[in-house]
Amino acid sequence: MPDHTHHVRLLRELADLLETQAEPTDDPFTPHPDTQAVIQSRHTVRGQLNYAVPETLQLQRRIRRYNADSGIPHGDIVTLALDTFLRAKGYPPEPASTTA
Repeated sequence: MPDHTHHVRLLRELADLLETQAEPTDDPFTPHPDTQAVIQSRHTVRGQLNYAVPETLQLQRRIRRYNADSGIPHGDIVTLALDTFLRAKGYPPEPASTTA
């Protein structure tokens, strides 16, 4: 009998990747449920993300204004925006089983 172990492993990896994809919604800016869960967890390890961005876009000012209007912390605003953008472009996070 042929050994299908390799194919089974590939299918499991594919299934894991498909689970990280967001389900289409009416609002393209709806955060992925996994991202929401990570942000809401008190035990989430956080790292600093530093990138130079064009000052003309006034991103820092806009983030502060959005924070004032929504109460969402600055880091969570950046997290939600980047995660939503990268998932939409086809770059979801790797499944936890492969990153451990």
